[in-house]
Amino acid sequence: MRINNFFKILVSTTALGVTACAPQADWFSEYGDAPTGEPVQIMSGAHDDDMRMYGDVNAPINEPIMPAESQNVTAHIAALLPLTGTYADIGNGIRTAIEMAYLQRPGSAAITFYDVAENRDGAITAALATNPEIIIGPVFADDVRALRTAKPITTPVLAFTSDADAIGNGVMTMALMPHQSIEVIMKQMVPDGIRRLVIFAPDTTSGHIMAGAARDAAQLYDIGISGISFYSERNSEAIKTAAMDASLYTARRDAHTRAREILADILTNEDLNASEKASLNTQLEKLAKTETLGRAPFDAVLFLGDGADSKTLASFLRYYGVGARDARFYGTALWDGSDVIGDFTMSGARFATLPETSPAFNTTFATLGGYGPGRLASFGYDATNLATGMIRSEKTNAAYLLDPSGFRGIDGLVRMTPNGANERALRVMQLNGTPIPTQIRAPAVNFMTPLYNIDGRRVTPARAMPIRGTGVNPCDYIKIGERFSDKYPCKTYGATHTPSPQTETTSIITITQSENDASIAASPEFQPASLEPVSRTLIDAVELTE
Repeated sequence: MRINNFFKILVSTTALGVTACAPQADWFSEYGDAPTGEPVQIMSGAHDDDMRMYGDVNAPINEPIMPAESQNVTAHIAALLPLTGTYADIGNGIRTAIEMAYLQRPGSAAITFYDVAENRDGAITAALATNPEIIIGPVFADDVRALRTAKPITTPVLAFTSDADAIGNGVMTMALMPHQSIEVIMKQMVPDGIRRLVIFAPDTTSGHIMAGAARDAAQLYDIGISGISFYSERNSEAIKTAAMDASLYTARRDAHTRAREILADILTNEDLNASEKASLNTQLEKLAKTETLGRAPFDAVLFLGDGADSKTLASFLRYYGVGARDARFYGTALWDGSDVIGDFTMSGARFATLPETSPAFNTTFATLGGYGPGRLASFGYDATNLATGMIRSEKTNAAYLLDPSGFRGIDGLVRMTPNGANERALRVMQLNGTPIPTQIRAPAVNFMTPLYNIDGRRVTPARAMPIRGTGVNPCDYIKIGERFSDKYPCKTYGATHTPSPQTETTSIITITQSENDASIAASPEFQPASLEPVSRTLIDAVELTE
């Protein structure tokens, strides 16, 4: 099930959190204090043999689909979707899912579809003129805002935007709120033993907000941030630069060069015994196999972009000496359905995402629509079941929709909140080089324990944060003997803060010297290792140009 495409579309023109506008008033917030129990089951099976094909599923836009056995329809559901134009495939995918859910649950409500792509204001006016019990849609934030302004506050809406600034006042969203998958995957870093991470995010409004959510989660779970880097999406040069800067490649390369210079100078200029010569040459030979010294100042990387950009970033990081042994890779729900899932070079990476939808739903949707469903379609299916459930319920609309026990639907556990957002139970998956990743943590089964601590409405955009670290001192990685330390001094490259004795560690190249090494060094053919340039190769499928 793909989530990455619609997720980007939903947030491409607006922020993910309330930053520029005041938060909307809560809608019937008194229901937030009701007791929490077992979630309500809202999906009806979604099997082909359950389909009750009554009414006309091919009814034209603005003409209601109605139960054939009931001519006394008193309830009405309006669906506002982009059914023509650029995003017609999204709107019609949701429409198919809505029809599917509607026809599987016979009742006395009629449902009418309105195209917001052709004439948004006219569609909203026409829908509201029918006094609908509930409205499903729209998809995009600007359309949702327009509906929120025009509708009566008592009319509930189940929209599909992930923009927290567009909801409230009875407008609720079915979409996954971006900060939730960020918090879930960062919470997973705690048992994984992560201490410091670097964050990569697209240089967009939503990218800065997502980085802000990651920053807040890092503070919440006591994880240090070594840097926050933004890049232009699908721009390989910008991604390459971001990876190089984060890896401290220049400083680590310069430290490596200085270490080789020191060893070579001592071999050339000093009077050495056989054992010293052998030790220095062995160290040079080891350095000749690499081109950097030290490690990047983090043990985890959080990718906040989609799978394609994350895969490119990971390739460049490996190219600059930050591989799986050096830092663990993490992603968000934007990886769902992308090529990064089956990439063996990303094996071991973890990401948070929604539960998989049922095969029965996928099969039935494909039967009706002729193609596989996207994640927005499954959201539309659950929204329709919520809408019909609300109409049938003896509770007030708010009491039903804002049930703190939540609902169990095609997309797993979800509950609506008075401010218009929702909470969804997510799982943590680990990539294993196959199209089917391994589940590391199952999604929650109820809301007895709060799932989230970050309020998406209060997240503020993050700014770029240059990589911070203690730098690399070449003398920490070579052994030259005390008698040469004053004559051949070292300096630290790339330092931005003072090291902490409790947390910062370095490793020294260990040289094992045997008695026979002395005879090797004394041989007339013995020569110090030359400073040949290190050979660099391409990594993965990313084309690198120097």
